[in-house]
Amino acid sequence: MSGPEIFVIVIIALLLFGADKLPEMARSFGKGMRDFRKATDDIRREIETSTSDIKREFNETADSIKKEVTDISDNNSKDVNDMTDEIKNEVSQASDEIKNEVNQVSDEIKKDTDDARKDNYYEYTD
Repeated sequence: MSGPEIFVIVIIALLLFGADKLPEMARSFGKGMRDFRKATDDIRREIETSTSDIKREFNETADSIKKEVTDISDNNSKDVNDMTDEIKNEVSQASDEIKNEVNQVSDEIKKDTDDARKDNYYEYTD
């Protein structure tokens, strides 16, 4: 509302209620506004209190879930690392065994080849 509109409303109020009743009505209006603001603040405070309890419980639950997920993830990582180490060891052992067997076979082949050469040598020299 602009200034002239408010001025017109004040004049009409003076004419309707008179100069004696106007201050009393303004006090009543002011008191009603103060009570309304107080009630609004009380409601807002109650809502904030209620929601703060819910927020706190939600945060506690979220933190608990995060901790459990972290623990599970850590355990899974540890298990994977343990299994990886075990597999590496088994592969290394199998590789060593295969190398040993290959070396044994190679040595036997060399020995047989040398023996065959010696036999052939003696056959040609006789």
